[in-house]
Amino acid sequence: MSHAESGEPVADRDRRRGDPSKPVTISYIAATAGVSIPTVSKVINGRSGVSPDTRARIEALIDEYGYRKANRSNVMELVFDQLEDMWGMEIIRGVERVAREHRVGVALTEFGPERDETAYPNDDTLTRRRPACVVTVAQLSEEQREQLSAKGIPFVVFDPTTELPDDVPFVGATNWSGGRSATHHLIELGHRRIAMIGGPDQVLCCRARLDGYRSALEDAGLPVEAELTVRTGLTMEGGHTAALDLLNLPRPPTAIFACNDLQAVGVYQAARALGLGIPTDLSVVGFDDLPIAALVDPPLTTVHQPLTEMAAAATELALALGRGEENPRVGLELATTLTVRKSTAPPAVLEHDG
Repeated sequence: MSHAESGEPVADRDRRRGDPSKPVTISYIAATAGVSIPTVSKVINGRSGVSPDTRARIEALIDEYGYRKANRSNVMELVFDQLEDMWGMEIIRGVERVAREHRVGVALTEFGPERDETAYPNDDTLTRRRPACVVTVAQLSEEQREQLSAKGIPFVVFDPTTELPDDVPFVGATNWSGGRSATHHLIELGHRRIAMIGGPDQVLCCRARLDGYRSALEDAGLPVEAELTVRTGLTMEGGHTAALDLLNLPRPPTAIFACNDLQAVGVYQAARALGLGIPTDLSVVGFDDLPIAALVDPPLTTVHQPLTEMAAAATELALALGRGEENPRVGLELATTLTVRKSTAPPAVLEHDG
């Protein structure tokens, strides 16, 4: 990652060294060390998987810039279950942009792949850092939320995957309307056998996107066919396997709406393995609009979920709560929009309704 990719002006970077008034961000340390953000996170949280030389270089930068020396008045915490993909990078950019504007540092915590539900926030992570507030991408249990409240640490849930109590502040996106607009786009192109690769049924946003898909089909007078709806993990591997199943049906779909962009990339892989062209033989729509969506061939039509803006809004809200301000609204949903690129087109043979 370059300094330009970290989003920090060169002048700010040059003035930072030796200036404790300027908060140090995770992405700044990563860019300076020439490593990824997850690598810095592993060092900060004492996790394995980092070579001794790299760990020493990162620790030297942490000590030099006093990353862990910020007090509660100028540090907030960003919490992930596991930080591994581009989705998380977009969130970090939004959080750090707002934190930088408010001259607040960001501490990053990962639960890791084998999460102990009782360990956070019972361990000393938060009591040691004493953050002004928390933005949590990880979905905390009721007990964990109560523990944060008991410590007087305000928090905001980012993109909740489950229903939350009415008094828990959150920032999300209009997943239902996003799913509906993606499906409506395919219907307008003339597609009638439109499949959807959904995500885990227990994940709130996945259910909302599936409901939006169904709503668009029903409004167009098209049947919602069970064989055209598959649920799988939100990964390329999940999308690949599900697409193979769909495309090997006796009457395969002419279009597939994937629950996220990673699944959509898996659909591309499956289509090419079967000798199908996109969009000549199969139209594909994703969800999220990650950077990869514009880089695949052909560029992916997808629902833009404003992850960076969502993270910025969550940070503004969390910092306001940390300052003791009243919460003007508990929940905030930012609008999704359809980004049309080159992966969708009318079907090769137009099917008639019914």
